[in-house]
Formats: sequence, structure tokens, C-alpha cells
Amino acid sequence: MKVIHLSAECFPFAKVGGLADVVGALPKYQSALGIEAQVIMPLYDNDFEPNEKLLTVGSGKVSLGKANYSYQVKTTSHKRHGLEILLIDIPELLFKPFVYSSDDTERFLAFQITGLDHISNQDKLPDVIHCHDHHTGLVPFLMSYCPQFASLKTTPSILTIHNAQYQGWISYDHIDLLPSFDRKYIGLLDWNKSINSLAAAIKCAWHVTTVSMTYLEELKVAANGLELLLKEEHKKCSGILNGIDTKLWDPETDMLLTKNFKTSSAQSGKKANKNELCKKYGLNPKLPLIVFIGRLVYEKGADLFPLAFEKILNKHAVSILLLGSGNKEVEQELLAVKAGKKSTYHAVIGYDESLAHMMYAGADFLLMPSRIEPCGLNQMYALRYGTAPIVSKVGGLKDTVIDVSDKGFGICMEEVSVDFIAHAVNRALDFYGDQPAYKKSRKKIMELDHSWDLSADRYIQLYKSIIHHDQR
Repeated sequence: MKVIHLSAECFPFAKVGGLADVVGALPKYQSALGIEAQVIMPLYDNDFEPNEKLLTVGSGKVSLGKANYSYQVKTTSHKRHGLEILLIDIPELLFKPFVYSSDDTERFLAFQITGLDHISNQDKLPDVIHCHDHHTGLVPFLMSYCPQFASLKTTPSILTIHNAQYQGWISYDHIDLLPSFDRKYIGLLDWNKSINSLAAAIKCAWHVTTVSMTYLEELKVAANGLELLLKEEHKKCSGILNGIDTKLWDPETDMLLTKNFKTSSAQSGKKANKNELCKKYGLNPKLPLIVFIGRLVYEKGADLFPLAFEKILNKHAVSILLLGSGNKEVEQELLAVKAGKKSTYHAVIGYDESLAHMMYAGADFLLMPSRIEPCGLNQMYALRYGTAPIVSKVGGLKDTVIDVSDKGFGICMEEVSVDFIAHAVNRALDFYGDQPAYKKSRKKIMELDHSWDLSADRYIQLYKSIIHHDQR
């Protein structure tokens, strides 16, 4: 079985968020299970590997309205991390030092059209095309209703919704940028009087998945305007929880750590990494360490951090280390919290993959008070590294973290507010204070299985169930 994944991101070639981690891992695990899995994504000017030699394996021309573009399809000289990847190179549109920008309508339309143009011209067509988020949301429509891609009309398409807040809205002023199609089908593109890429994918894909079971239920009542559509299409929707790459995220072999460790050596290993973190950022290593890693945006509850951190640090003997970027006002407020708290607080604005690994390994708790969290991978990374999560009960967080009061291993908050964050931290510190129970729990969470093995197989079973089911 041949499966092609289309995505705007894929680790390690381009990463903005969790989408990259999923697309960088799922196909690899599917390949290990005997599937011929391949990723197609844009080629960005981001120096993902300065010494990487790219080989050209295809080329062609595509039209975007009246504009014509030449493209090349490139691949790495070897399967990086066991992943077969094709990179679409359109210098005028895609080869930029960023993933997303203000001209994403043209850029990702060109990517989708080019990707399908390349696929449709291959001797061996895929058995399934798997689309990820709105950046590839028009692909199921193009496959079914554009004569240019008639060879793919009976190929099953699957959409995975990683985050429904972003939907790829396109003004009808840009309708002529699409390849020609019978305009009687234009309603399949429409949602709320504009072309909505995510809505079109939900309508046209053979099956729709979300990245956790709880998130699928949440979308039926809060999907940024798509609630009714998801209710109407519920029979072809399912939730499949994301996994993590346990070879990349393994405290026993992780080369980014000061000291590697396993379950039996977690006490000394985590202490060594914590000491290194605290030394680097001037924090007190004797205090419990709480970390946040992620985007500083409303969905993550980041707007509450400045007041919450002030409240927590003024009341408790605890250290907080933050790594993230996003809302500029929040960034400045978080930097200002440093005043007078140099030994208990530090904020690193930006993103550093090496530092993130060290923080998972050295922290005692990971804070994730998300308002929206479709799946969340950070809490799974934290569990793998023996760090207890403090989370809100939404999306994948609800599916993966059990509160200590329910004989679990994390701290769960019912609501997201400054007071609820402070109360959750207070409960976490009480948990930490009972060291025998805390250390026993730490061993337990490191042994939890959140690998891609089970989820990758669930996707394969889904592919098989629709591969011969012509629902046209």
C-alpha cells in the first residue's frame, strides 16, 4: 500500500508547531509496519540541514490563474530518520525563510496544485492521499472535481484536523487561481460566503480524523464556525490520538541532555539536567522547577502567565522557566516578571530544540493550561522524561493525563484562569512534597506507552477500510 502525506510542515525539514512532529513521525512508523509512506511538502529556504544534498527527481509547470511557474521536486540523498520525503521547489513562492506569511493563499494553492500535478504524472499512483490541516485542504476537492487530476478521482483522500481554528479562508476574488472545474460544484468550496479550505476538505475527503477523541467531540460545539458541518459529517469522522517518536524522545539516548537516564536512574539523571538548567539561568536548583514550552498565544493560556507567575512566585518557594514566543505584548510582560525574581524565574523568548529537550528532562512539572489543545505532544514528551504535567482538561490533555486525586499522575484544572493556574500549582507542590509518592509516580509515567505504534496501525486499518470503498 502506498500512502502520500501532504503537509506544510514536517520535522526536521520545517517546524512551527506540533504538526511538524506528527508528519515527521507517523509516516516513519507506518513504513516500519510495511506501508510505502511518503511525505510531500514545500521546500523552504530555512537551512534545515546546511550540508544536505538534494536530488531532483521531477519537474514540471503549473498555472496559478494567469501566472505560470516552473517547479522541481527534490529529495534528500538518503532517507533522513527513515523518512522518504519529496520537497516542492517553486523559488518565486515557496523558497522563503519562513513557513507562513501574508501571501499564504497563493503559496499553498501553488503547493497543492503542484503536489497533485507531480503525483498524477507518476507511473504508480498512491492508494491513499493523506492531507494535513487547511494548507492541503483543497486537495480532496481538486482530486474529485478538476479534470486536470482525473487520474486521482477514485483515489481515497483523508483529512486530519490538527487545529480547526485555522481554516485557510480564501476570498472569491481568487477563485480563478484554482484549476478549471465545473462551477456547479462551487458550493463544496463555500462556507460562510468565502472559500474555506478546511470546510472543503471536510466535505470532500473520504474520511476525516482529529488528533484526539475528545477534540472531535469538542469540535461539534466549538470549531470556529464549522460546528454544524462537523455534526453533519460525523459519520465519516473519527478521533485517533497522536503518538510521539519514542526513538527521538528517549531520555536514555537523547544526545541533547547533560546526562542520560532511564527509569531506574531517573533521580540522578533528572537532577543532573536540572542542575545544568538552573546554573545556566541562575535558578535555585533546590526548589521544585516548573516549565512551560510552547507558543505564547491565547489558545495556550499564555495571556494569563504574567499575573499567574507573579502570584505563584510571591507565595511559593518554586522556580519557573519558560521557553516560547508569540504575542509580543505577552513576551514583554513575561520578561518584566524577572525583576526581583532572578533566582526563581527566567523567560527565554524564542524556540530552541536543544533547550526544550533539557527542560523536559530537568523539570519537575510541565505547565499546559491550554484553552484549546487538539492533542498536545508536550505532555507526552514530559511523561516520557519523568516530568509530571499540570494541564487543563481539554482535547488530548484530557485523554492522556489522569489527576492524582483519581489515582493518576498529573494535576488537572477544570477551568483556565489565573486563580485556577495558581491553585493547580499549589496542588502540584503538595504532590511534590510527598517525595515517596512523587518518585513512585515518576517511574510510572516514564513507562507509559505513548508511541506511534498503536496510532500508526489504526491509520493503516482506516486506509484499508476505505481503499476499495468507492463512495462516489
